[in-house]
Amino acid sequence: MSLASRLAALLGSTFLLASAANADGTVNVYSYRQPQLVQPLFDAFQKETGIEVKMVFAEKGLIERMEQEGTLSPVDVLLTADVGRLVEAADKGLAQPVTSDKINGSVPASLRDPGNQWFGLTMRARVVYASKDRVKRDTISYEELADPKFKGKICTRPGDHPYNLGLISAMIAKRGEAATKTWLEGLKANLAVKPSGNDRAQAKSVAAGECDIAIGNTYYMGLMMTNEKEPEQKEWAAASRLIFPSSAEMGTHVNISGMLLAKNAPHRDDALKLMEFLASDESQALYASQNFEYPVNPSIKPSETVAAWGTFTPDSLNIAEVARNQKIAAQLVNEVHFND
Repeated sequence: MSLASRLAALLGSTFLLASAANADGTVNVYSYRQPQLVQPLFDAFQKETGIEVKMVFAEKGLIERMEQEGTLSPVDVLLTADVGRLVEAADKGLAQPVTSDKINGSVPASLRDPGNQWFGLTMRARVVYASKDRVKRDTISYEELADPKFKGKICTRPGDHPYNLGLISAMIAKRGEAATKTWLEGLKANLAVKPSGNDRAQAKSVAAGECDIAIGNTYYMGLMMTNEKEPEQKEWAAASRLIFPSSAEMGTHVNISGMLLAKNAPHRDDALKLMEFLASDESQALYASQNFEYPVNPSIKPSETVAAWGTFTPDSLNIAEVARNQKIAAQLVNEVHFND
């Protein structure tokens, strides 16, 4: 479906939100996060405050929609599944700064915008799914993924997906553009198959013996381990164990889900209440456990399932720097023909 078609479909529901935009006790949310991941939080928020949350979900096109709607946009809060979209929206002037001791007290400075235009909510690590049968090592670094010793043994989703762009962006910030291009060429040379599918598909490939190691996000492992509707995913998860990459130069790369307050939010006060609720200890614990992610607040423990994967040291790089390098990262992906 073209962008224009997607926008047309999305705009079809604008009237639903617009009618709510003038009502009291309502917050309108555009969400790149799937409804089942955030609805429990909205339900808890409404139960506590009486404020109703109206949500529009889409995998693509919400930022473009906000641009088209302009000052008439009914949206109060934007939720995203990665930092890149938060920075994109802020750079396009679609956010407004938020001054809140409650939010700042929960979200570390490294996981929020220096100008308080966006904030992280949960954190996930970009790790290695290693075959339990064929991989005996317990440590690895991102740099090693380009080592010829892994030739024909690595699987990953396309390089231009936001999750991989985040990792490549972090590498650019740490090692520079030229060195990252060389690393990306080495990683491409080590791929067992053409990049395709999502992170779950990479675990499936490891289980099928198509590759020995795959690059994926931590939370997908939890989702597969507990998938009752598609029990074959439990088998994919059982075939791998997680290794948290680290080296002297770079800790384990993390990305965030996050939120921002829309520039033209019609319900600013209630929207701020929702944002503070989402950053609260209660929501941090609930949100992280629902999706097997890590709370951004270091004082909140992850779920038992997540904790069982072991500890790691998140890379110290400010998440905003990761987002700033994503255009360069995308260029490098194209230059090395990573997805071919």
